[in-house]
Amino acid sequence: MEAASHCCRIVNESLTGERAVDEQTFASLAILTERLERLKRLDGFFAEVGFSHDVKRLKSRAHVVPVG
Repeated sequence: MEAASHCCRIVNESLTGERAVDEQTFASLAILTERLERLKRLDGFFAEVGFSHDVKRLKSRAHVVPVG
């Protein structure tokens, strides 16, 4: 449970600008995404649970490759 709390803190701090959005942010998002999907599979009660719009937008940045 402590690991999930740590991942939530990293994502929250990235969303609020307290820390840079980096590999650790995206790794935390991946862990949280996997855990949410597992929870949905375990109990249909959670089927409609999802991430906020801000988190979804942040997740979409993981697939952007900078060119320069």
